[in-house]
Amino acid sequence: MKPAIDMKWTDYANKAITKAELTQEEALQVLHAEDDELLPLMNAAFLVRKHFFGKKVKLNMILNAKSGLCPEDCGYCSQSIVSTAPVAKYTMLDKETLLAGAREALNRKAGTYCIVASGRGPTEKELSQVEEAVKEIRATMPLKICACLGILSEDQATRLKEAGVHRYNHNLNTSRKHYPDITTTHTYDQRVETVDTAKRAGLSPCSGVIIGMGESDEEIVEMAFALRTLDADSIPVNFLNAIPGTPLEKMGRTPAQKALRVLALFRFVCPDKEIRVAGGRELNLRSLQPLSLYAANSLFVGDYLTTPGQEISTDHQMIEDLGFEIELCAL
Repeated sequence: MKPAIDMKWTDYANKAITKAELTQEEALQVLHAEDDELLPLMNAAFLVRKHFFGKKVKLNMILNAKSGLCPEDCGYCSQSIVSTAPVAKYTMLDKETLLAGAREALNRKAGTYCIVASGRGPTEKELSQVEEAVKEIRATMPLKICACLGILSEDQATRLKEAGVHRYNHNLNTSRKHYPDITTTHTYDQRVETVDTAKRAGLSPCSGVIIGMGESDEEIVEMAFALRTLDADSIPVNFLNAIPGTPLEKMGRTPAQKALRVLALFRFVCPDKEIRVAGGRELNLRSLQPLSLYAANSLFVGDYLTTPGQEISTDHQMIEDLGFEIELCAL
């Protein structure tokens, strides 16, 4: 039976390399693969990853530039208005702190620096602070800059582009049908429109998902195809870290082998896009983290918004042990 299994996943890889679209049934087969098929599946995903990205790994560092104080009710987030989690609360960090974060990104060998602020969208003051910092970072450091500031207007997106921001992140997070179960203070369509607004301004679109919030496998497939349609250049795949004090605190972790199948699915569906193993990878993938980079070609190094990541040296060592190479400059 094993040669037949190998051949099926290789067929999927060949379709992905030619950018042919999997059928819905084929996509579900990836998620439903038996555990014994995991290594052939990951090898097939690696064929696609290697074709488009070789053995290079893109590193990203995230800075929580404004914490807590958010009026939205996202059920997964410790910074939301409905969360009772004990998180730091502060307004937008000043220019010098944002610049220090950029220097730390370089120190961590990250090619992309992500400035993230909680909230519905940026105020004029917040936008100006980001613009000022980004202009200096662009003038002095070889970093790709990603901003994640919430819902944007056309003018705000244009200003970020003119300041030197390369990429804008606004995650879909979950499926259209499941969205009202996760967030009620804004809609799935508003998420899509913000990504489109960023694209119209010339910003590279970054949009991803959070796996493990009660969605079905069919909805995971729907998310992957939605991001293919949206043509997101960078796709962070988060795995829920159920934080005490949030509405989703009782959700269990995603089994490591299921998480790997999800990453393989996203590689097959979005073959030439940056697939990033993002929040919750340490908790959910655990000792199988190295295998994730056979499908994904990007990860965050260091801490996340309100949860800790693993030691940066551990990530660097993992990449070296795999025989992969850190992409030091993302420009």
